[in-house]
Amino acid sequence: MAPQQALTIARQKGLDLVEVAPMAQPPVCRIMDFGKYQYQEQKRTREARKHQKIIEVKEIKFRPKVDEHDFQFKKNHIERFLADGDKVKATVFFRGREMAHPDIGRRILERLIRELSDVAVPESMPRMEGNTMHTILSHKPGSKPQAPKPAPPAVLSGIEGN
Repeated sequence: MAPQQALTIARQKGLDLVEVAPMAQPPVCRIMDFGKYQYQEQKRTREARKHQKIIEVKEIKFRPKVDEHDFQFKKNHIERFLADGDKVKATVFFRGREMAHPDIGRRILERLIRELSDVAVPESMPRMEGNTMHTILSHKPGSKPQAPKPAPPAVLSGIEGN
């Protein structure tokens, strides 16, 4: 159909003539309400944005002389972050003479990777940058993110009054 003929039909119906595929031979046009089309597209993108999950990178810092309890405590935090769908950057921070022993930091991060192997996969192996050594952990692709287990309810003993 000739462009002028299509334009007169669109004006008679109170609609717009919109070019859909300009590179096609001949170019393809459509008669529609362009304002309504733009509004529906905005609605679709807003709805899609509402349902998407933004992945954050959380950071957990260790020291070369980390105690066993502190290590386990921070490991539990990492498991919780991974269960929420976030990525975790595990960092070992060196000060002063500790810089002479990067192997200690590497062992800490490799142990962390080994103990979290069922829920996490390392995106990068531990590497040294300045006075820090870090690795990035993300949720394991095959497993489903799980919320951490809730603590068991406290048991109250029978306290007798006076």
